[in-house]
Amino acid sequence: MAKNLSNRKNMSSQNRPFSEKATKKTQKVNLQATMVNGKKVRLSTKEIRTNKKNK
Repeated sequence: MAKNLSNRKNMSSQNRPFSEKATKKTQKVNLQATMVNGKKVRLSTKEIRTNKKNK
C-alpha cells in the first residue's frame, strides 16, 4: 500500500451550463503512486514533476 505524502486538498468549483445555473462540484487531486527513495508513495502529478526537475 502506498503512503499518501501529498498534503494538497480537493478544490471546489462550479458547473456552469448554458443556462448559467451554477451548481457546486469538487475537483479531486490527481494522485499517482511512485517510488521515492525505494518506498512506494502517492504524490500529486505536480509534485512528481517538481521532484524530477530538482534531481
